[in-house]
Amino acid sequence: MELLIIFCAKYLIVVPPIAIVVYFAITSIEIKRKLALLAVISLPIAYGVSKIADALYYNARPFVVDGVAPLVAHAAVNGFPSNHMLLAAMVAALVCIYNRPLGFVLGAIALCIGTARVLAGVHHTLDIIGSMVIAAAVVIGVYVSIRTVTWYRD
Repeated sequence: MELLIIFCAKYLIVVPPIAIVVYFAITSIEIKRKLALLAVISLPIAYGVSKIADALYYNARPFVVDGVAPLVAHAAVNGFPSNHMLLAAMVAALVCIYNRPLGFVLGAIALCIGTARVLAGVHHTLDIIGSMVIAAAVVIGVYVSIRTVTWYRD
């Protein structure tokens, strides 16, 4: 079981970026334009929001608080929000706008990553939920905002 947790916590993070690149490559030109615009705006905003959250709230990692060795090596820095979960949740949210089934699969993968990072002792559940909320709020907010552009709506 530990090997599965370590795999998901450390290596499963490569799947969402690969999946969005493949999806981008095979989708229509119109979806490519819309997805690219949404991603180019959303990703930096989410990163900025996560840096602000990091500065405003300190949540010591579980292995620091509990004094146990984590399953995955990690620095004893602020755990809130989880960068792994933020990336995975951002990709899932971006894809979900245009392809719900694939977005839900990527969301499930993101949840596996987040759960594994909690079980590995490098994040608290709050760190994972915080990243999910940031990702969803940013993608939805940007999507609603840019839908006012005529060519994006059509």
